[in-house]
Amino acid sequence: MSIYENVAEAYDDALIDAALQAISHVPYWLDDPERPAALPALEGATETDLLVVGGGYSGLWTALMAKERDPERTVTLIESHRVGWAASGRNGGFCEASLVHGDSNGRQHLPEENDLLRELGLENLRELAEAVERYDIDCEFTYSGVLKLATEEHQVQWLRNEAKRYPELEFLDREEVQSSVKSPVYRAGLWDKEGTAMINPAKLAWGLRRVCLEQGVRIFENTHATGLADTPEAITVGTTAGSVKARRVALATNVFPSLLKRHRLHTIPVYDYAIMTEPLTEEQFATLGWEDKQGLADLNNRFHYYRKTRDANGAVRILFGGYDAEYYYGGKIKPEYDQNHETFRKLVTHFYFTFPQLEGLKFTHAWGGAIDSCSRFFAFFDTSHNGRVAYTAGFTGLGVGATRFAANVMLDLLSGKKTQRTELQMVKKKPIPFPPEPVAFVGVKMMTGELARADRNQGKRGLFLKTMDALGMGFDS
Repeated sequence: MSIYENVAEAYDDALIDAALQAISHVPYWLDDPERPAALPALEGATETDLLVVGGGYSGLWTALMAKERDPERTVTLIESHRVGWAASGRNGGFCEASLVHGDSNGRQHLPEENDLLRELGLENLRELAEAVERYDIDCEFTYSGVLKLATEEHQVQWLRNEAKRYPELEFLDREEVQSSVKSPVYRAGLWDKEGTAMINPAKLAWGLRRVCLEQGVRIFENTHATGLADTPEAITVGTTAGSVKARRVALATNVFPSLLKRHRLHTIPVYDYAIMTEPLTEEQFATLGWEDKQGLADLNNRFHYYRKTRDANGAVRILFGGYDAEYYYGGKIKPEYDQNHETFRKLVTHFYFTFPQLEGLKFTHAWGGAIDSCSRFFAFFDTSHNGRVAYTAGFTGLGVGATRFAANVMLDLLSGKKTQRTELQMVKKKPIPFPPEPVAFVGVKMMTGELARADRNQGKRGLFLKTMDALGMGFDS
């Protein structure tokens, strides 16, 4: 049995009720008085050189870099709600270099290209950091790395093996990892210091929005795209109150249904959940010994991710998320799915189990959001309408950094020119689509159950997972 399984049974219901008594269900990052006011919606017809559909990271980076490449090009972005309101404003704030959801997943799906993709991912992260500095985007960007944690004995060797493969990673034995962050569950750690940064995700989205506007991008919020049609002269995207005629279109809707129906089965929405602590006192924080600013993540299939942040008053809080990944029948995206009281309670018990010195600490925010998952667990790409429309999706939770790379790919594809990026197998090869319901629901539940069983069995994968690996639908991050 894995150490987090059935942990909840050890805690009194009254303790957990008290921890969540004053909870807000607004994502912590979006619960900010500095959130910019909404921009007007599009009304009537307009024309543009490039239309970007979607105001998350994918769309914002595409719009910005399109203007960087050609300042004279007219660029328009439409967003059905508010810029950064979905995944770009409610994630954990880990900005990772990986383009393929971890080295082992990359080796499994693209073994001949994995080393190159690792270098391209690190280059992309460095360029992202340079853009944040160049445009003075106040998103609390910190090149702090991530500490991968072994919480089971068999995982220690996994970390040793990875450290041998990549000497730039620092292996920490039990004593060393405890001196970095004090938790009785840690058996070893692996510190990747250059492959991950910490950010405030909402502030990154709002900062990109500001820079796009300064560069001349027209942004219309609360503007829902309803359809796409083409003529020899242009692509026309209809909206709820108007239309946009464009020479080129970049579709960056990610988890939301694509305007290209052929992609509808390539992604499914999987819901992820997180909680945020109240501010810690100096005494509470001192018990952790957590002086460095790295993010933390364990190695289980049902993994936790957690990190520090500081509120407006400078006090430390801890975001704690992950473990449960919920797929709801029918693949619908509904506001009520953003809340999962059972998972929130489970996360509280797992937090107390990880940091028993903080038992009784309360939580102020609990939220969830949909992740655009595809069967290979990293982004895919496509074009249509004779190369005048480009599309990307499928980031599966690692889009904070990878969306910038994907934006460059879409712009390359729309240019019609061959580049190193457009010739990647990652770009040319598509993931296997998911089956329609009810098979999709049954398959996802089976996958979830088998991943949990592997956690209970020292990470050993059973016949179902091995079959999925052979079919190209396995996950191993």
